[in-house]
Amino acid sequence: MVNITKLYCGEEQPADGLRYGHGHGAPKSAAERRPIVVWNVTRTCNLRCVHCYSDSYAQKYPGELAHDEALRVIDDLAAFQVPAVLFSGGEPLTRPDLFDLMGYAVGKGLRLTLSTNGTLLDEAAARKLKELGATYVGISLDGIGETNDIFRGKKGAFDGAVRGMRNCRAVDQKVGLRLTLTRRNCMDLHDIFNFIEAEGIQRACFYHLVYSGRGNAADELTTAEIRRAMDTILERTQSFHQRGLKKEILTVDNHADNAYVYLKLRERNAERAEQVHKLMKWNGGGANSSGIGIANIDTQGNVHPDQFWQAATLGNVKQRPFSQIWSDNSIPLLAKLRNRLPLLKGRCGQCRFQDICGGSFRVRAAQVYSDPWASDPACYLTNKEIGVAEATALTA
Repeated sequence: MVNITKLYCGEEQPADGLRYGHGHGAPKSAAERRPIVVWNVTRTCNLRCVHCYSDSYAQKYPGELAHDEALRVIDDLAAFQVPAVLFSGGEPLTRPDLFDLMGYAVGKGLRLTLSTNGTLLDEAAARKLKELGATYVGISLDGIGETNDIFRGKKGAFDGAVRGMRNCRAVDQKVGLRLTLTRRNCMDLHDIFNFIEAEGIQRACFYHLVYSGRGNAADELTTAEIRRAMDTILERTQSFHQRGLKKEILTVDNHADNAYVYLKLRERNAERAEQVHKLMKWNGGGANSSGIGIANIDTQGNVHPDQFWQAATLGNVKQRPFSQIWSDNSIPLLAKLRNRLPLLKGRCGQCRFQDICGGSFRVRAAQVYSDPWASDPACYLTNKEIGVAEATALTA
């Protein structure tokens, strides 16, 4: 994640220690962090989103972790001292024992977040999450009104998500929105920021598209569209900051955003840009993300480098605890991800921003080129900006 509010505006943020090495709970280095674990607790979902990475439907799926198996996972994650667990899906609220699992995890000292489409978040569910001590509830919202309904595959999904947000706000449960940037919704960005302000939303994560499940490269923005979207995100985040509106705005799944923010800052204040560069360098971008700072456990118990890379399995928690799998550097892909910079090819291999981008998101390279060390196809920086010759740019 790239914290725009922190980097572009200089405003202190809750996870500065974990993300940038400053403040409470900061590890010695980003490479030594325990992973935030994204846990797909069920594949079942009441909606049919066009970009769903888990390709979920409103049906039961065999083989999902049973209650006792899930409790053993929680015991292991707590003992391994992961910084947070994100309960995801499918739609996690369709899992009957979700609140029991979350309560057990909180009792073990784990910090919990919930990723949901929001349509099942009635008043009772919102109150229960607050009582359990959920750190944060992220609600997927990919446009305003009909745009979101088309995205979600169901009329009324937007209104349902808004009700879910309001129910959370009513009980003082921290809530935010999650949006995936695509050609279907990039025109709605200003409306989204207006919505964030009007509804008192505290946090927003803008995800770059990853081509997993039903996520399709045909929905990817052009480089010009990505840059316009980033300019809007920077502009509106700065406006929040200048007006004293406390919001946490982040971009996710494309660490080229670090380089873009740095270049934008350098145009305004070269000295501050270099200070921010030091924070970005400590973080390391993609070099300390998948396989290091982020992990995924899917509904079947398979462990993956991140939630979008479910084609690559590192082990299964039914046979071996997550902590043992994650600590096993004899697993070839895991070992390579933890020393990925020498393996990068093409533009990523020659880029002058390796220290703050870290090769960005390796799964996209694997999806497009069948080579996880090829260039990230979603990089939107020019060859001149990243210091790469045209001849290099022609190769993956």
